[in-house]
Amino acid sequence: MNDIHPQLLKDCVLLGRFPLCHLLLCNDSHYPWFILVPARQDIREIYQLEAIDRQQLLDESCQLSEFLMAHYGGDKLNVAALGNQVPQLHLHHIVRYEGDAAWPAPIWGKHAPKAYRPAAIEEIRALLNGAVLEGYVDAQNT
Repeated sequence: MNDIHPQLLKDCVLLGRFPLCHLLLCNDSHYPWFILVPARQDIREIYQLEAIDRQQLLDESCQLSEFLMAHYGGDKLNVAALGNQVPQLHLHHIVRYEGDAAWPAPIWGKHAPKAYRPAAIEEIRALLNGAVLEGYVDAQNT
């Protein structure tokens, strides 16, 4: 995947693709943590996207957010585009629970990542494939 920053590929599992964005799962099972990465070159900030892509990013983010909260039933959903360490535009979607490993603090640097078991990743993949997510295609089908 030459349009995804190498650090994201190192830290995450590629799950699939929406019309604009790749969908990644951060390989840290402490939190349901998903990342949308627009498939556009040399974009660091949301405002740099064309207007139609900005709207598409918002649509994909809202669709993913609604799905995550419905499935995981979190107390809060944190959505952020930080990019301090990875310059490529990417949008974190992190389901938070009161009492999770970092609550109420930010998750970054709080605990060492705990990798998912392969079976758990396949369960998440199957869950996404069974959901009604407009335009979503599993990475194994692309």
